[in-house]
Amino acid sequence: MPIQHSLWRVGDKPQALATAVLPAERDLEAMIVATPEILSRDWMIIGRQCDTGVSGRIDLLALAPDGTLILIELKRDKTPREVVAQALDYATWVAALKAEDITQIFGRFQPGHSLDDAFKVRFGQALDPETLNQSHQIVIVAATLDAASERIVAYLNKRDIAINVLCFQVFESDAGLLLSRAWLLDPVDTQAAAATTSSDAVVEPWNGEYYASFGQGGARDWEEARRYGFICAGGGTWYSGTLRLLKAGDLIWVKAPGYGFVGVGRARGGPVAAEDFMLMDEDGIERPAMEVLKGASYHREYIDDPERHEVFVAVDWAETRPLAQAVNETGMFGNQNTVCAPKTPKWRHTVERLKELFTHWAS
Repeated sequence: MPIQHSLWRVGDKPQALATAVLPAERDLEAMIVATPEILSRDWMIIGRQCDTGVSGRIDLLALAPDGTLILIELKRDKTPREVVAQALDYATWVAALKAEDITQIFGRFQPGHSLDDAFKVRFGQALDPETLNQSHQIVIVAATLDAASERIVAYLNKRDIAINVLCFQVFESDAGLLLSRAWLLDPVDTQAAAATTSSDAVVEPWNGEYYASFGQGGARDWEEARRYGFICAGGGTWYSGTLRLLKAGDLIWVKAPGYGFVGVGRARGGPVAAEDFMLMDEDGIERPAMEVLKGASYHREYIDDPERHEVFVAVDWAETRPLAQAVNETGMFGNQNTVCAPKTPKWRHTVERLKELFTHWAS
């Protein structure tokens, strides 16, 4: 059903705020460029009014930490069905972009600035040209969406076409105009759909086994994850949200970026926030994980922030390896999403090879 927002002024007799409209939808585009958090705290705007050369101009282009491109189209004066069709048309252009094309788009958006430098500042990691535009998402920004368009978007997303709608509404207040927004679909589901396939890959049936990325470094320690049995992620919902794909019994192949595959095991349950996650210490006493873990920060500074705190999934390891013995062969699958359910030939090849090297994977 269509998304509708309401805001109320708090008091003994709450009063509903009257709805309003922006003077022009281009004002919303400018606000998003100035404050990308309107869309996501985990995206970086890299292009505006990008000329496709054939179909028209894409309103905004953004980049996620894993190199996924996000095509952002404002509805403006188009009908809802028209904007969905146009966004899909633009996506065919986005899917074909090479690293050098994306660098040029950013150069026109931020003249004199380097995409590599900006990415490193924004995400705290180097931009890997091999992961750049392996996948993409479509985001439609609209004040209203008809029921038929909602059905189309939901249908496409369920079939791994990563498309979502951000519905916004404007309200009048004593302090000026207020903007509210809500996603049509859970953004984590759209992120997962984007990570499932790549822009140029043949789609295969998913084998039921998950890929997980463990970000070894200052925020987390693989040796502790091996010893106590867990994987984790934090620093933003983009990083921790996909842990929600896991449930008890799921088989997980874990890769430490920069090293290789280091473990395989089964999830003991779903994700748990850092403040609630418990571990058995060396004396066999169950204690809060944040008291037991000493090898890394695990984003302790965000423990009270529900969007940025560390999130854990307990794992029964079948087999693990130290980082020095990680498996990293040419052609193996890689992805910077914390968890994904790949549907590519590269994933099938990777799992077949890993099962030869991790001989206790089924135990």
